[in-house]
Amino acid sequence: MARFPKAEGEILVLAQNVVAGLTANAATYPAPPVTAAELQAVLDSFITLQNDVAAAKAATSLAVTTKDAGLEELTDAIKAILRYAENTVDFDDDLLKLLGWAGRKAGVALEAPGQCRNLEASQQGDGWVFLDWKKPIDGGAVFSYKVERRERPTGEYLEVKSAYESEVILINQERGKEWEYRVIAGNKAGDGPPSNTVPVVL
Repeated sequence: MARFPKAEGEILVLAQNVVAGLTANAATYPAPPVTAAELQAVLDSFITLQNDVAAAKAATSLAVTTKDAGLEELTDAIKAILRYAENTVDFDDDLLKLLGWAGRKAGVALEAPGQCRNLEASQQGDGWVFLDWKKPIDGGAVFSYKVERRERPTGEYLEVKSAYESEVILINQERGKEWEYRVIAGNKAGDGPPSNTVPVVL
């Protein structure tokens, strides 16, 4: 059994087919509840409404395009005035406020990052160790991390790896020694304080 269509275009096609079928086969369908002529009138009315909606959509689209062009013109005009005002009063904040505007904000100097947190040697194997940590919660944005190592208990810390994520795998670590690792976050302003340390015996 056929299913009644849901799509608008398919319903229109079906209506046209029904009108044509009723008209051509009046002997087979002599007394339909809605005659072919009545169905054609309903179909014609719907097509008119459909065309009205299409015209309204086109008008709306044109109105939106016109509005957007008007907003761009308004924006350009305001920007031109504000540039003129900034240059005229040399970015004086108090004078620019007369126009509902403001002068240039003072630049904020970049800070060195804060301390990396919760350094852990969460996995290790034969000559390798996986370190992960949490990024600083204060200071400036981190550009990169330095991973440093020393031989416990009194060796000097030396950089063994740099990283851009808050984890790293160190391979070819000398075995049979007790190492101590730490991480330092850095950016163009400098380095933050070292993280906590983790001892690892490989």
